[in-house]
Amino acid sequence: MDEPASEDEFERCVEAAIESLPGDLRTTMSNVELVVEDEPPAGQPLLGLYQGIPLTRRSSWYSAVPPDKITIYRGPLERHYGRDPVTLERQIRRVVLHEIAHHFGISDERLREIDRY
Repeated sequence: MDEPASEDEFERCVEAAIESLPGDLRTTMSNVELVVEDEPPAGQPLLGLYQGIPLTRRSSWYSAVPPDKITIYRGPLERHYGRDPVTLERQIRRVVLHEIAHHFGISDERLREIDRY
């Protein structure tokens, strides 16, 4: 791939990653928005970021709370993996699923243990 994926193509890859989840997991996701941004905050070498309160830590006090946010950073993904559209799509999926795992309360340590980091 000589030129980066269009914004629409990139977002379709993100949507395809979400759609690849089993239906029961997709419906269990709660109060979370997924966005694509061009770049992470300055000085932070991130491909994606989960910000919020994982489902496993929510209790009866959890109400009227702004949505959790999963951000996928297009620029770094395209710079690292954009030469091959298949690799780029696979890495977008990996990052989306990684951040969704955090929404479900799965830590980076646990993801390493199960070889999903």
